[in-house]
Amino acid sequence: MSETIKKAVFVTGAHTGTGYRIAEVFAEHGYDVFVTSRKGEQARAAAEKISADHGVYARGYECAPGSEEQVKEIFADIDSTGRTVSTIVLNAANMGFYPADPGAGQDFFAVPLADFAAVFETNLVWNFTMIRQAALRMKEHGGGAVVFISSNTAYRAIPNRAAYCASKGGINSLSRALAVDLGKFGIRSNVVLPGTIKTERWHQMGKKQIVNGQLTPIGDISDFDDIANAAFFLGSDLSKNITGSELCVDGGMSVQLYPQLLNELKKKEQDNV
Repeated sequence: MSETIKKAVFVTGAHTGTGYRIAEVFAEHGYDVFVTSRKGEQARAAAEKISADHGVYARGYECAPGSEEQVKEIFADIDSTGRTVSTIVLNAANMGFYPADPGAGQDFFAVPLADFAAVFETNLVWNFTMIRQAALRMKEHGGGAVVFISSNTAYRAIPNRAAYCASKGGINSLSRALAVDLGKFGIRSNVVLPGTIKTERWHQMGKKQIVNGQLTPIGDISDFDDIANAAFFLGSDLSKNITGSELCVDGGMSVQLYPQLLNELKKKEQDNV
């Protein structure tokens, strides 16, 4: 990378939660930060706080799926700051459910086709659009890193989330393809696969939580730091010889045939007979 260009990270969906913490961790390591949100005011507020807290340059952008021109304008604006994106982290996602009832997901027989397609538009097409703009700059400045935030549901499906699971599987495949296509330019592509994360929504579910530490071998699920640290590892020179890989951060949920809690429930059932 040219000495006159300062390294920066670009994190999508970063006004709060996992994305915000990812941006913070990069800032803690000296990266300037660019963040996006579907609401520009939230993105700008997040950037201001990161800058104030960590002493780095930060800027927030409104960015919603569907407009390649908007993405081009954002990256042109980043160019105007004298910085270039050396790492892009694709955190924003269409979760494939309706906010009023996350547990319901998308019913296979009833989901409107447009709603099903919108998951892929965000999780694959929109991501591709932003990666292409970042990669054009990385190619000019000696390389960079692409980090996708995927999901362990790419391999372990959950009910009524066919679009989400399939799109996350698509992300994993896209990352491997980019590792091959972009490797010759010094651009690496890798994936973080979280399980359930302790988001605000997860806390609000209380006793309705579907997955918690009782179900994982390690006895816990991920917090924001777990995902952010994994993203930093794959997005920095700490992983300079790693590309096309997947890093699962789910407390071991994916490796087990079934949660040990089932054994306990079965034993209780037998004891009560």
